[in-house]
Amino acid sequence: MHYPVIKNTDLNNLNKIGFAAVASACLMEILKKQRDAIGLSVYSDSYEYYAPEKGSERHRKMILNQLEKLLSNPSKKSTRTYEYLHEIAEKIHRRSLIFLFTDMLQTSKEEEELFDALRHLKHNKHEVILFHTYDKELEFSFNFDNTPKKFTDLETGKEINIYAENIQKQYRELAANFFNNLKNKCLQYKIDYVPVNRAKGYNEILTSYLVSRRKFL
Repeated sequence: MHYPVIKNTDLNNLNKIGFAAVASACLMEILKKQRDAIGLSVYSDSYEYYAPEKGSERHRKMILNQLEKLLSNPSKKSTRTYEYLHEIAEKIHRRSLIFLFTDMLQTSKEEEELFDALRHLKHNKHEVILFHTYDKELEFSFNFDNTPKKFTDLETGKEINIYAENIQKQYRELAANFFNNLKNKCLQYKIDYVPVNRAKGYNEILTSYLVSRRKFL
């Protein structure tokens, strides 16, 4: 696979935003060969970028340029995912295949409101693939060495000092419940749920696309 969005970037050391940007570029290369129209939405605490679906080469290059910016300047702002999923659902009118890259973490709203926004994406018979992007080693398993650690929430700036070992068991249980609940909700709303550990690379993403493409046509 050709990675047109990357310039001197270490593929093995990307954060979740960078991982999603490169994965999106990979999918775009496939869509280009099939002459499909492509659009892009980027959001954090505001709608940072929106490009409606078009099929021209100029449009594709513009989107790739935007993805490259995400690699060099990832957002560290609070993300109101539920709000912008509703906006995306309202903007897309033609039956489409929607790829959503997100860690699904929220600070300001209950989970049910987030799930309602996901359900909204199913309007107009869209096919939706949720790529739940996360770091399995740290965000799911909480595998830190047992020395004092200061954890800082990049979205809120709040800090907490803990020994990872003291809360690891409880943390893993909560994380597993969150993942299972999300998976079940997606099944209920007929959304393809794909947990993507960024350390494992892009094969899961490309395979999921090819399977969903057959369903969409």
